[in-house]
Amino acid sequence: MSSQKNNDTSYPPSEPKPCANNCGFFGTPENLNLCSQCYMELCIEEEFEDLDSIYGNVVMALPAPKPSSPVMGLVGPSTSSKPVNRCSICNKKVGLTGFVCKCGSTFCGTHRYPEEHQCSYDFKAAGKEEISQANPVVKSDKVKRI
Repeated sequence: MSSQKNNDTSYPPSEPKPCANNCGFFGTPENLNLCSQCYMELCIEEEFEDLDSIYGNVVMALPAPKPSSPVMGLVGPSTSSKPVNRCSICNKKVGLTGFVCKCGSTFCGTHRYPEEHQCSYDFKAAGKEEISQANPVVKSDKVKRI
């Protein structure tokens, strides 16, 4: 008996084939001969086409979110030319741990309290306004005595 490889397998030997988009990576038959990145982009495009067919151009007509919105992950509006991710007093980088005061500035852990950064926000007037809105004045009609 000679020592030959048995080519009687139920599946053909798989050789890596280049991606169908010619991006330089190898594709797989499960992903339509695309690499994983190109296949993901194709799936996302198909999903947007499905949404577009269902809702029309409503998805594309939505306005882009403002860069200062909390959805985008920014800390708050900046009144000066300093970057948002730095303390307004000591210019220390705060990253994700920055505190946004009601006056609109960003502060580090040391300067986060209103007494530490001479806050311009009037907490007392805001508290009075909030209480007056939460508790409206209730007056009853005067009763005439007989």
